[in-house]
Amino acid sequence: MECRMERRFHRGFTAAEKTELWDRWKRGESLKAIGRAFGKESSSIYFLVAPHGGFRPAERRRSRLALTLAEREVFPEVLRHVDRPVLSPNCLAARPRR
Repeated sequence: MECRMERRFHRGFTAAEKTELWDRWKRGESLKAIGRAFGKESSSIYFLVAPHGGFRPAERRRSRLALTLAEREVFPEVLRHVDRPVLSPNCLAARPRR
């Protein structure tokens, strides 16, 4: 007797699907009804709703302190023009003295 387990690809939810999911949840649709609309089990809907206590999570936004893409692209360019690598004090202390 041969027992083969069939592997299926499990796709997550896109941002648009999550928005619709939360809209449906707010309208009072059941987990089962929402799952049917997305072609998924109600348990996969539950595991998106439960961690937030049934409240739509705040929209994600980048911190004002985070570097922009343009700023991140500058660093490798600057480092390429440095004559020697910059070492931290810990690295210098670990090197043998000559």
